[in-house]
Order: sequence, then structure tokens, then C-alpha cells
Amino acid sequence: MPCKEKLEEYLRQQQIPFQEQQHSIAYTAQDVAASEHISGKLVAKVVIVFADNKMVMLVLPASNRVDFNRLSKALGANEVRLADEAEVAAAFPDCETGAMPPFGSLYNLPMYVDERLAEDKDIVFPVGTHTETMRLKYTDYEQLVNPTLIEFARPPQAALP
Repeated sequence: MPCKEKLEEYLRQQQIPFQEQQHSIAYTAQDVAASEHISGKLVAKVVIVFADNKMVMLVLPASNRVDFNRLSKALGANEVRLADEAEVAAAFPDCETGAMPPFGSLYNLPMYVDERLAEDKDIVFPVGTHTETMRLKYTDYEQLVNPTLIEFARPPQAALP
């Protein structure tokens, strides 16, 4: 079943309201924000990493970047590295590469959400394609996926320690 259909079915079963949007092709979360004329703070960007050789899903605002030093400390991991494109494609075979929704629970992946994402009422995220997104209330999202909230993101202009 395609990613979008799986997610829609899950949300309907859980009786969670959502809105779907279509936009021109966008390959990055910031491009999604621009295409939909919304702040990058509202777009949930998914980054897949390996922490001590275990695949995990990170979710953060599109306008931020992963601070790997902060992430390693927060996870208590000795080594953290980005998953490569082949690893991501294998883990999300029902999604276009790079268009995974922030639902690690649907893929049996532990999830870590940056605290900054919880600051807004709604979040917007891709649903398996580079042309479609969904919008949910953040509180509904948090209730569904029960992520671990940690601080691992930084604004793009912030200097690394």
C-alpha cells in the first residue's frame, strides 16, 4: 500500500482530522514551505540517522538543521551518522526517497522530535510524494506517535560550538 494511503487509513482509524494539500514538485522541506506559502517552522522535516548503528527518525522544523554534537549527547550515542539514500529507500519502500512522513511508528523506528517543532499549533509534512502534504494539529500528532522530545536542532545561521 502506498505511504499516503497507509497514513490516511491510520489517521481515519484513530479519528484524527487532517488536511491534504498538493503543490508543485518540492524536494526539500524548505521548498515545500515555499511552495505552500507557509513558514519553514511549520514543516516537519524528517532526517534518518544511525545512532550507534541503530536507525532512528529525527523530526525537526524545516527551517532548522540537525546539530550532531547536541544529538549525540541527547541520545547518549558514541557515533551518529546520516543514513545514505539506499538505506532510506530500503526503510521506506512505499515512499519517494526523501518524502517520508514523520511517523516512525508506521515503520518500526524510534522517533525523536526536536522541541522547537512542538511550539506551533499545526505541522505540515510530506506523505510519501514530492507533491503532496498533510496538515495536523501538533497535539494530535504527538498523541499518535508519542515521540521522545529532545533538543537537537539549531537555526541554520547558528554557529557550531
